Parts: sequence; C-alpha cells; structure tokens
Amino acid sequence: MITVKQISHHFELGKKGQKTILPVLNDITFQVDKGEIVSIVGKSGSGKSTLLNLISGFIRPTKGEIRIKEEVVTDFSEAKFADFRLNHIGFIFQSFQLIPSMTAYQNIELPLILKGENETNRKQIVDRLLDKVGLVDFKDHYPSELSGGQQQRVSIARALVLEPALILADEPTGSLDSETETEVLEIIKTLNKELGITFLIITHDEEVARIGHRTITIKDGSLMEGGVVQ
Repeated sequence: MITVKQISHHFELGKKGQKTILPVLNDITFQVDKGEIVSIVGKSGSGKSTLLNLISGFIRPTKGEIRIKEEVVTDFSEAKFADFRLNHIGFIFQSFQLIPSMTAYQNIELPLILKGENETNRKQIVDRLLDKVGLVDFKDHYPSELSGGQQQRVSIARALVLEPALILADEPTGSLDSETETEVLEIIKTLNKELGITFLIITHDEEVARIGHRTITIKDGSLMEGGVVQ
C-alpha cells in the first residue's frame, strides 16, 4: 500500500543568502502492506508528523520516493495529488477539523458533494456511516454540540465516506479521555478487520501504538534499530 524509499527532508529557515538548513528526516525507508495497521511513534520533534505530511503530499521530500498503491506520488503535481487524496486517502486528525457551521451529517456528506455524488446516494452513504459510528441520533448536531468522542466519530465517518483504501491518522485520540480513546481505537480495529482498510497512525501514546500490527519508531529524524519492531 505504501512504500517509502530513502526519504530525506529538510526545511530552509531565514532570508535568501542567510538560510539555515534544518534537517528533519534522514534516509527513511519502510513499507506498509495492504490491510495493516502500522503505528509510527516518536517524541515530539522526532519528524513523525513531517513524514505523515510527506506521505499525504502536503509537502515534498528533499530526496527520495514515495509510492502509494504502486503510484509514485512524489512525481504528482499539486492538483493531481489533491485528486488522488480525494479518491484514495482518508484523514483522521487530533483536532477533528470539522466545519463548525455544518452539522454532523453535512460534515460527513461534504466529500461526496466534492466528488459529484447525487443526493440520493449521498443520503444512503451518510446514513449508513452514521449508524456504523453510533451517531444516528446526533446527525443534526453541530460540532459545538458534540463531545470530543462524538466529534472524532464524525471525523472517522467523514474519512470513510469515499471508501478509501488508506487512512492516515495523526494523533487520533490526542484530544480524548482514556475511556473515549478506547472506544475510538475499537472503531479503528473493527474497520480494519471488517473492511480491510489500511491505517497509518502517528502517535506518541503507547496504548494507541499497541493496536498496530507493527510499530515504526523514529528518533531524531531516523528510523531506530532498523525502524520496525513487532
């Protein structure tokens, strides 16, 4: 599903002629197979979030190649990558990133509208997902009227709405209490088992990392001890 090959990345700070090079990732290579849950762990500043942004196509690597579903996405234009994300990748964020002026239903529906799906199909898909994440009775609630756990369930449903093969999750339980965290992790495990969705999860939380089939550890921008620990 994902092949990261000899990825390195640095940021340039300062003005032209006085730039400082800040290395973030150094020669990262690993693979994620279809149907896996893989956790990427590391301390704050280790480079794990930068790696997720590179895989997502929001930034480009200084060096190396990334393949998703056998396509070399590092060669994509910005427009092509945006279209690829819409069709193949779902996202779950720590801060939920729901649109506050839209209801739970409307937040989940939005990617379908962007894709051009007709209203009848949109309703069937959104209603099914609301049921799957246990939010049928809250579909007309706005994000401010929902608990943190409910907002993350809306985020998960939105990530699923276009039936992506891959979901990228950035600290998906970072804003939740321990009980709600457990509920969200159970949803992720169920989706992986029942639908075969591949998950790549960025986290510093050992409980979250434990749901992965494998853990990839990053320290100071490099893979630690080969990078993969069972």
